[in-house]
Amino acid sequence: MLRRKSESVRGRETHGLTELALHACLIANDAAFNLRDFLTNSSRMALLAVRDCEKELDRIERQIDERLPAAITQVSEPEARELLACLRFSNELERIGDLLWWVGQRAQNFENRLPKQASQELLEMLGIVEEMLRQIREGFARRELEPASYILRADHEIDRVYRSLFRRHFETEKNPKMQYSADVLLMAQALERAGDHATNLAEELFRLIEGRSLRHTPKRQARD
Repeated sequence: MLRRKSESVRGRETHGLTELALHACLIANDAAFNLRDFLTNSSRMALLAVRDCEKELDRIERQIDERLPAAITQVSEPEARELLACLRFSNELERIGDLLWWVGQRAQNFENRLPKQASQELLEMLGIVEEMLRQIREGFARRELEPASYILRADHEIDRVYRSLFRRHFETEKNPKMQYSADVLLMAQALERAGDHATNLAEELFRLIEGRSLRHTPKRQARD
C-alpha cells in the first residue's frame, strides 16, 4: 500500500511538471502573438503583455528547476526522460521569451515606423516562430512527431528570410532611403535565434518520443 501511494505521488509530480512545461509553451506562443500585434499596431498593451510573458517564463523555469531534482530521484526511465524534457523545454522557452521581449524593446526605441519591407520580413519571421511554438506544444501534449518535423522545416524558412534581409541591407547601404538600421538586423538575428531554440525543442520532442537523439540523425533524413 505504501509503495502504491509513493508511486502515485511521484506520478502526480511528473504530471505536474509536464503541465508546467506545457503552460510555458502556451505562454511563449502568447509572447510571439503579442509581439506581432505590437509590431503591426504599435499597441502598448501588447508590448506589456510580451514583458509579462517573459517574466512568467522566468518563473516557470525557476519552479521546474527547483522541483525536478527531488522528482527525478525515484522514477522509471520513461518518467525520467519526461522530466528531463520538461527541464529542457523550460530552459529553451525562457530563452525564447527573453529574445522576444528584447525585440519588443528594440522596436519601441524606433522614432519612426520600421521600413515597410523590413517590417514585413520581421513579421514573417515572427509568424513562423509563433507557429513553431504552437506546433511544439501540440506535439508535446499529444506525443506526436509530425509537429517536430514541421518545426525542422520551418527553421530553414526563418533562415531564408533572415539571409534575404541581411543581404539586402548590404546591397542598399549606400542608398540612405533604403538603408536599414543596424537594430533591424539585430532584431532579425534575435528572431532567427528564437527559431533555433524552437528547433531544439523539436529535437527534444523527438528524443522524448523515440528515446534517442535526433542530433545523430543525418540532416537530410531528419528533414524528411
